[in-house]
Amino acid sequence: MTLQPLSERQKLILGLIVQDYVESTQPVGSKRLLDQYALDFSSATIRNEMAELTEAGYLRQPHTSAGRVPTEEGFRFFVGELMARQELPASLRHTISHQFYQARHETQQWMKLAASVLANQSRAASLITAPQTQSARFKHLELILTSGRQVLMVLVLENGLVRQQMLALKDAVDQERLSSTADKLNQHLRGVALDNMQPPAPEMGELAGEIYKLVHGELQNTQSPLTGEVLQDGLTNVLAQPEFSDADAAQRALRVFEERPMLADLLAQTLMNSEIGGVQVLIGGEGRWEELNDFSLVLARYGTPNAASGYLGVLGPIRMSYGRAVSTVDYVAGLLSGMMAETMSTQD
Repeated sequence: MTLQPLSERQKLILGLIVQDYVESTQPVGSKRLLDQYALDFSSATIRNEMAELTEAGYLRQPHTSAGRVPTEEGFRFFVGELMARQELPASLRHTISHQFYQARHETQQWMKLAASVLANQSRAASLITAPQTQSARFKHLELILTSGRQVLMVLVLENGLVRQQMLALKDAVDQERLSSTADKLNQHLRGVALDNMQPPAPEMGELAGEIYKLVHGELQNTQSPLTGEVLQDGLTNVLAQPEFSDADAAQRALRVFEERPMLADLLAQTLMNSEIGGVQVLIGGEGRWEELNDFSLVLARYGTPNAASGYLGVLGPIRMSYGRAVSTVDYVAGLLSGMMAETMSTQD
């Protein structure tokens, strides 16, 4: 469906319908708009404009005798063109800021606090990932023989992340050869970022080449947005919404939170190359993630440029209070970025 440009009157009516539907959860009719908002045109004019907005794809009519509700495109137009920028009240910003700075030296505490603030203020579900270094950098490798061809690989990165993986080598080797190979790779790779890694020279041996491929693959995995810890809060806020009142809808909501690969793909495609601090809104899966057809997300990247960053956001029904969600995500992302910059400056 090709969406048509809107007149100023149509923009006004669409904006009012979105706001009213978000608050009431009920389809909005012409009489309610006229009575509630004291519009200076007739009920017939409103009905005609609502029919035009429906034909253009911005509204839909759930039942023949019902009012209208916004479509995904209607919500997208509202967010992109009509939504006024909101700020959290100054008193609330002061309270939140004070709580964060009390916990600024404890990463675990401020992640929990961020998840709680996002969920409570947006009245949706929240997620936040721990900050990760922008490029995985090799520090140390250990290879430990367990039995036969089975080897435990312990990989340590410079950001403190430790990854362990059981390997099944092509041929059985003894511990002495494993230790020698690990020493060679440690000398070859120590301090090297993933983007700059080069395979070992042939004279280092076939085993070194085999282990290098496994190390390289493991470092690539660490670049996933959800490699580290992910905290979530407020799922009950979502389940309490009328859109998820039946068991099937509630199960769909629960599955979204359990689908780590889907969330990782979503964050990677929407935020990994975005500017720190920028807020993005995804409505109804945007045609790419079928699991999110019933949901909207407001997401942001926080951290310090060229150093470390994480992701945070809120998830709720498409009928979301976008102004409140965007302002909350934006403020919390800014707070965390400031705290990380302050922490890094004290360490220099």
